[in-house]
Parts: sequence; C-alpha cells; structure tokens
Amino acid sequence: MTQMSGKTKQGRAKRVDKPYEPTLAERASLAARAARKKQMPPSPRLKVAREGQKAEISPDHPHWETGSYLLMNALGIVDIDFFIGLLTQLANASAAKGQQADEPLLNFLLSIVKSIKPQDEIEAMLASQMAVVHAATMMLARRLNQSELIPQQDSAERALNKLARTFSSQMEALNRHRGKGQQKVTVEHVHVHSGGQAVVGVVETQGAGDCEKSKDQPHAKQITHASQPEM
Repeated sequence: MTQMSGKTKQGRAKRVDKPYEPTLAERASLAARAARKKQMPPSPRLKVAREGQKAEISPDHPHWETGSYLLMNALGIVDIDFFIGLLTQLANASAAKGQQADEPLLNFLLSIVKSIKPQDEIEAMLASQMAVVHAATMMLARRLNQSELIPQQDSAERALNKLARTFSSQMEALNRHRGKGQQKVTVEHVHVHSGGQAVVGVVETQGAGDCEKSKDQPHAKQITHASQPEM
C-alpha cells in the first residue's frame, strides 16, 4: 500500500511508499543473523589503494594500528610479520594475470578465512588455502560450463575434480588439527570368561587417515587369561 503525502512545486502530489514491515518468519531470521554476527569478533574490511603500478593494502579503518589488530584477532594471528605476509599472499591470489589486487575478491577471500574462525597461525594458513582453492574451484566450474570443445571440457573437469578433492582434504586436516578427527572410548567394565582375552585400558579410535598407523601402534594392553575351572 502507498499513501499520498505533500505536493511538489508544480502542485502534483508526491507518492511516498510505506516502509516495509517484515513478517514474523523474516524477523526471526533477521534476529538469528544478528545473534550470529555478535559472535564474530569485530574486524574491518581491506581497501586497495592503487598508485601507478603498485597497490597498497590496508585495513579500512580510521586508525591503521587498531584496524590491523582487530583483523589479527579475527584471524587468530599474533605476529605482525605473519599478518602482513598472509594478507600479501591473499592479495596476490586475488589479482588476475598482469593486474593488481582485486578489492572485492580480496575481501571475499578474507571473509571466508574469518568465517572459519582460525585459532592460530596454522589454522589461518589452512583457512587461506581453503579460500583460494574454493575461488579456483568456482572459476573452473565456470570454465567447464563455457567450454564447447571436448578437450577443453576434459581439462576443466579434471582440474575441477582435483580442486574439489583438495578442499575436502583440507577440511579433514582442519578437523584433525582441532581434535575432531579422533575419538576416545574408555573401557570401564571387563568381563572375562574362562580361556578368553580382555582389553584393558583406553582404546583410541583414529580418523580415516591414521588407520594404517594404528596397526603398528597398539593403544591397549591385551591380557591373556589361562583356562581355569569354572566355579
């Protein structure tokens, strides 16, 4: 609905649209987004200032030092040299051949890294690699969609599959680093029958990548009981 309010200098009425009122479901969704946003540490975007053939990257913040520390905290980084080097690498990854860093793409890559919530420098590096691999995957997907010749399609498809598998491996590596790829089961009660064997101690269940190692490194002590007459 619209309502009429005021008149122009020519005497014609000016239409003023009524402000949109979100539905209950939309309000709930907006509230959920606001709650998630509060959980993210404050961090500015990056801006790219071009001067001739060079491009300078800096936090989009009125105070350079404060903006840098906010970004470092969001990326799980403590060392300033590591921070500058990592942002430089992301900027180079966002630049097309023969061009300077692309500001929208750079901030997109940065947003991916921040959404992973790195807790240390190792996670910051892995998250940056994941961001770059994702961008390359989507680029190959577009190239595959636009390919007309079979050799071009085959080449793009192979590269796309490799990148997709790489991203999955990076996810597994991140989970293992954070301790999500290992489970521990504690055996509390053991019942041993005559002539049987028992496993005593803590049994660790390794992730998929550690299955081969676990064969050579037993984590539990086996105790063999000799046959005894039943009572």
